[in-house]
Amino acid sequence: MAWSTREIAELTGTSLRAVRHYHEVGLLTEPQRRANGYKQYGVAHLVRVLRIKRLTDLGFSLSQIAGMGDSDDHPEEALRALDGELAETIERLQRARAELGVILDHAAPTDMPPELGPVAAGAELSEADRSFVVVMTRVLGPQGVQAWSDMLGDLPTDPSGSEFDNLPADADEQTRQAMAEILVPYVRAIRAAHPGLATLGPEAPHSPQFAQQTVTRAMQDLYNRAQLDVLVRVETLLASSPPPDAT
Repeated sequence: MAWSTREIAELTGTSLRAVRHYHEVGLLTEPQRRANGYKQYGVAHLVRVLRIKRLTDLGFSLSQIAGMGDSDDHPEEALRALDGELAETIERLQRARAELGVILDHAAPTDMPPELGPVAAGAELSEADRSFVVVMTRVLGPQGVQAWSDMLGDLPTDPSGSEFDNLPADADEQTRQAMAEILVPYVRAIRAAHPGLATLGPEAPHSPQFAQQTVTRAMQDLYNRAQLDVLVRVETLLASSPPPDAT
């Protein structure tokens, strides 16, 4: 019994192009030809094409199949290696689905890590503040990220409203000082409730120097000179005036 190229393709559920490609890359030996020049495939070819298709459906590349040879009908080592790769892929896809579920359920921003996405969505952050938090997640360790997540989930009402966000770069001295004085109790309360914000955490992925440089660059890029001056004034006031219960 002999089959044509088209028939062998139909029997194996593949295409003419695939069968021809198997010949080109050396995976399938050339069959004998009839007197009219047409190829005639036998059972061995049929079994070989079925095996190639089976292995490619499982996830093997043609080069991997070529490395198995023709005689190894149970390449255990390769099968176990592929099984491990598939297990890792399934785990990664499950994590991705879980994160997608969180993003969809909480309308969370996609640039936030899963630990911060839901709470960041619920916090009323300006675009600059949200971008700053994203940068912080790149220099914080797990403990630091958790501290920021706790803070965002328990964020008190900003006494300045949107005034700080809309503060013009040319705001005068009096306006800057007044804004800083308004923010001092707010910042002090946040730091008292979440002391973990003060440290990067021992498991931070980068050096403290690199982290500080990254944070400084982000602030300079996200906030105008008046806003940065207000933040400096807030730190000065915090340092010079202890909390009420400290006296």
